[in-house]
Amino acid sequence: MSQIIDSKIREDFPILEKKVNGSRLVYLDNAATTQKPKCVVDAISDYYYNHNGNPHRGAHTLSIEATSLYDNAKKKVQNFINADSEDEIVFTKNCTESLNLLAYSLSQSFKEDDEILLCISEHHSNILPWQRISKEKNLILKYIYVNEDGTIPESEYEKINKNTKLISIAQMSNVLGTIFPVKKISQIAHEKGAIVVIDAAQSIPHMKVDVKDIDADFLVFSAHKMLGPMGIGVLYGKKHLLDNMPPFLLGGDMIEYVYENDVTFAQVPYKFEAGTQNVEGAVGLKAAIDYLEKIGLQNIEAHEKMLTEYAVEEMLKIPYIEIYGPMDLEKRGGIISFNVKDIHPHDVSTILDSYGVASRAGHHCCQPLMRYMGINSSVRISFYLYNNIEDIDIFIDSIKNVRKWLGYGS
Repeated sequence: MSQIIDSKIREDFPILEKKVNGSRLVYLDNAATTQKPKCVVDAISDYYYNHNGNPHRGAHTLSIEATSLYDNAKKKVQNFINADSEDEIVFTKNCTESLNLLAYSLSQSFKEDDEILLCISEHHSNILPWQRISKEKNLILKYIYVNEDGTIPESEYEKINKNTKLISIAQMSNVLGTIFPVKKISQIAHEKGAIVVIDAAQSIPHMKVDVKDIDADFLVFSAHKMLGPMGIGVLYGKKHLLDNMPPFLLGGDMIEYVYENDVTFAQVPYKFEAGTQNVEGAVGLKAAIDYLEKIGLQNIEAHEKMLTEYAVEEMLKIPYIEIYGPMDLEKRGGIISFNVKDIHPHDVSTILDSYGVASRAGHHCCQPLMRYMGINSSVRISFYLYNNIEDIDIFIDSIKNVRKWLGYGS
């Protein structure tokens, strides 16, 4: 099977040369975090070696350079997601912080019995903040449920009604791999007057995401899942909505004037960026986006679809494996969750690691989904642009040995 992305790309990722338990590293835990190309690491090193200063706070050269790098990263993100303005881009620590910010700030205008709608497949970071504010403000928290194949039945869209204040949903499930029709959901929600929050943590590294096309009111993602560094995330919000939201964190750099008993806040996005910001993270994120755009998001998406199709095809040949999520590969991304009959997922993942294969085992921060599916946990593999057919072949050979290790034979 021909590669869509040249396997030489692996040379940009030094960690892929690492040996694990004497074997070639097969990194299939990309939904948790991605590896970093040398250009990203170099960009961060260059910042610290040559430009380190506190942005927005000084008139000296290093501070000015740090400010320019930070602001240039925002411009890069704006263009990457097709936002109207840099003012619509807020840098946070990660998706979790972005969602907590939204839950706190948006809920200040919510009234008792307003409804918040989530999908049962959401990551805990897109459940717990809404859970808390629902309890604090006596809001009604409802869920959209999925079919057995992980897709949303048409009847569930009827839960979006005139009482729905907000719907928050991941564009791609981190367990099922399902790509949800967020453009359709936005359209229905807006017809009912609801706000739409899109968690793009699992989608934006792998496909082109246009905030105008899907008409998201807010969209969040993290750099570390798209070749960037840990510790920096993005909150996109339509400017008129951000303007009307109170800040989440208070401190330096997010104020206009402070008096003994009062304060006026800076304009967006700065009123949401209290304290010294993660400039090196912003620099690394910009370098990561540059790298992704050089490869081409359309090529990355096509490459991962090819890998996913091949992996599913080979896994279906193994009778003791159960795969979760859509079998229609047009409805899923490069994430495959599965279980091996009679073997605990943690044992599966540990045995795979003995062959150098990095996978994920557990509930994947999606316990409500696991409970709904009638399982406690699963094994997950997930692909990215540097994975190739050889990785999958090694994984398939390794998974065939799992039951032998535990005395079940082949």
